[in-house]
This record gives sequence, C-alpha cells and structure tokens, in this order.
Amino acid sequence: MDVPITAVHWVYLAGVAAVVVSMAMRANVVVPAVLATFAVALTFSGSLVTAVIAVFNASLVAAKELFSIFLVIALMTALLNALRALGADQLMVRPFRRVITSGPVAYLVLTVATYLISLFFWPTPAVPLVAATLLPAAIVAGLPPIGAAVAIAAAGQGMALSSDYVIRVAPGISARAAGVPELANTIADKTLVLSLVVGVVALGLGYLAIRKQIRPPSQAHLDRWQAGESLAESLEQQREAVAPNIGAFDKQVSALQAAEGLETPAPPPASPWATRMAILAPVVFGVLILFMLAPKLIPGLAELKGGDAAALVGGTAALLMLVATFAADGRRAMHTAADHIVDGLVFSFRAMGTVLPIAGFFFLGAGEFSGAILGLAKGAAAPDLLFEIIKAYQHVIPQNPTVVAFAVLIVGMITGIDGSGFAGLPLTGALSGALGPVVGMDVTTLAAVGQMGAVWTGGGTLIAWSSLIAVTGFCRVPVLEAVRILFLPVTTGLILATLVAVLLW
Repeated sequence: MDVPITAVHWVYLAGVAAVVVSMAMRANVVVPAVLATFAVALTFSGSLVTAVIAVFNASLVAAKELFSIFLVIALMTALLNALRALGADQLMVRPFRRVITSGPVAYLVLTVATYLISLFFWPTPAVPLVAATLLPAAIVAGLPPIGAAVAIAAAGQGMALSSDYVIRVAPGISARAAGVPELANTIADKTLVLSLVVGVVALGLGYLAIRKQIRPPSQAHLDRWQAGESLAESLEQQREAVAPNIGAFDKQVSALQAAEGLETPAPPPASPWATRMAILAPVVFGVLILFMLAPKLIPGLAELKGGDAAALVGGTAALLMLVATFAADGRRAMHTAADHIVDGLVFSFRAMGTVLPIAGFFFLGAGEFSGAILGLAKGAAAPDLLFEIIKAYQHVIPQNPTVVAFAVLIVGMITGIDGSGFAGLPLTGALSGALGPVVGMDVTTLAAVGQMGAVWTGGGTLIAWSSLIAVTGFCRVPVLEAVRILFLPVTTGLILATLVAVLLW
C-alpha cells in the first residue's frame, strides 16, 4: 500500500537538502542536522516537548549504534601510543628506509609504508611518522617533495582510509545507515577492491604527473629542502591558502605543531622489547587479516558475522597495548595503560564525535530507528521517511544501475567537500539503502561506491582544507598544488571504480 507524502516527508527532504548544501558550502553540518531533526520531530508529533527530546534521542540512538566503532578507534590509538612510548613505531618503518635508492623506488616505498601504517592506525599518526623517518631519505633519492605529497596522500588519506579494511569504521557507518548492519563485512570487502582500483589509477597517473621532476640521488636535494621554508612557514602558507575555511584548517594545525619535533626523530630507546613489539604488532595484525580473509579463500570456513571483525581487531589492539605498556613502564603500566585508553577515547570522540548528530538525523529517516528517536511506543508504526519518499517517486528515478551508482558517487563527493570524509557516510548509506531495491542493485555495492566518493574527496586528496594540509605541511609544498595534481588522477580512479562496481556486482 502506497504511503501518501505529507508535510513531514517534505520537511525531512528539506533537511537532507540543507545538510548537502551546508557541506557544499564547506560549513559544519552539525547545526543543520540538529535543526532538521527538531523540525522533522515537531512536524510529525506536533509537540514541542517531543521535538526537543528527539534531538537528544537522535544522537543517543546513533551513539548506541556506533559506539563499537568509537571503541575500536580508541583501542587502536591506545596501542599506537604504547608503541610510540616504547620506540617501536620508529623501528617498524626502519626497514623501508634501507631500500630507498632512487626517485621511483622512493615513490613506491612511501606509498607502501603509508598504506600499511594507515590501514592499521589511520592516516593521522601515519603522516608524521612517515614524514619523519622516510621523507628525508626519499628526497635524497631524488623524489621531489610534491611527489612525496602525492604518494602519501593517495596511499593514506585515499586508498587506506576509503576502505578502512582493518579498523572498519567507515564500512560500519555505511552499513548501519543503509539498514544492513549485518553486511558491514561485505561492504568492507567491496570497498577494499574499489579502493585498490582508485588507488592504482590515482598513484599511477600521479606518478606520471611528477616523473619529469625526479632527479638523480644527491644529498644536495635534502640540503636545499631543509634550507628552505621551515615547517612553521609552511603552516602559515597553508593558512593563507585556505583562509576562507579557517575553521576546518585549524583542526589540522595541532597535528602539524605537535609533530614539528619529529623532523629529526630521536633514536628509539635501547630496549629489546622495542624491537620485539616492532615485529610482533605487524605480524599479529597480518595473521588477523589472513584469518578474516580465509573464509573467502577456503570454502567451508565460517565467516565472522556483523561487527565481530571490528571487535576482533579492537580486542587484539587492547591486548597488544597491555604487552607494550608493561614492556615500557613495568609496574607503572597499571596507570599508563589506563591513560592510553583515555587518550584513545579522547582522540576517538574528537575525530568522530560530530558524526553522531548527523547520523542521528539520517537514522530518523529509517523506520528501524525513527520510532526510538520519536519516542513511539513499542509496536507502533514508525515512519520510514526516506524509503517512503523514494517509493513515491520511484517512477522518475532512472531504472539504470549505472546512472544511480554515479548519482550516489556524486552525492558522496559533494558531502566530502566539507573536508571530513566520514561526515557524509550516513547520507550515502541511507540513500543506498533506499535506492538499491528500487533499481535492483545490491545495497552494499551502492554503499561502497558512496563511501569511495565521500572519503577520497573529503578524507584528504581533493579538498585543500582537509587533512591534506598535514601532508603538504610536512612535505613543505603548496596545498593547492597538491590538489591540482591529484584532481584528475583521483576523479579518473573514482569513475573507473564505479564502473567496476556496476559490472562486477
């Protein structure tokens, strides 16, 4: 039976439009998301009290759904802090430095090192670590600084973050917003494939764009680079370049300033445990990935269900953190381990906290969550606003999976304009859940395509006021030059990946 489109549907649709326009104008979307939640609840219930309560309930429901994601981020951050205190983080990248012998090899090594570290710990800590340990060697090898920036941004902020295959924050958000939380692993698998397609294309075309600037190895390259502008001067140049978006820019300033002392990293402590943990942590996580991939390679093995994969990663990180903390601090580990977890939670909520009210608004459009947000009694019919709007106007939606896939990709790219790759995932996930059944396309495929568009754009490859600032700050190159070079390779990769998704799945 068709559901008539009422005022509450139009208010919800206006709220979606307000969020998208705010993102396109590079404004923070928390305010329009909160106001839209209030307006929808007020229109639906006619009660001011219910509308005010719904504003709280929306973020609460989102927090219940997404807290496992916050916890995984916190535990992985705690592990990295423990490894850093032990000096093991520096030792993990030291083998990469030994093989940097030429510009092309340096480009490849920076790509691989950044990808692997970002896959396990996210790009935020990967950028200063790679810049401090590998960037000087890459410049001596003849790789131009802009080439290093392209490699680091495409591998970390693009390829690793868009799939988020190990920590699985992004696939978890996309799956929950699409109404298929049990298929988060499927979305993770598809985004891994698509991220590799985009990454290979972007890194390949990016290399062609900078290859003429590669020079024979020489210490003089590093001397000139170090004699040039300081990190502080580079920071000021980036500030001027993105002055209209200074709010988003300031989120990156602390990372640059905190890592300024990493330009010449101190040698790690002379502890046998530093070396052991530098070997143990990558080996354990490597085995973990093989364990998660095994059911796909060996028929008959049971797959991890729902959020079990992320939970396995989080639990492993917590145990490794305890080992590293006791190795570094001995008896004091009883206190420092707790400090690492607190620091991890603080980082987690700083990085992802704004997602809660945004996700809450889009959850309001899904029947699975709207009842709890609006305070309806159990068993009462809850509105499924977004699905009902799509169903009412499905006759004007092109019944072509390719067209719909590219539409979701474009929406994802628009949501990434605000410089936060994950803020748009509730929208792309919700659209995928509503549009997939209408055009006969797998919801997980659409969600993966939308995730590619949102994260590659806003995560730090195409937007000057994103975390790309941190990359270009360390490499001491203009952020707008990096955007100019990355634009064609990344957009070409996204187009090809979308076609692959449509044809493959």
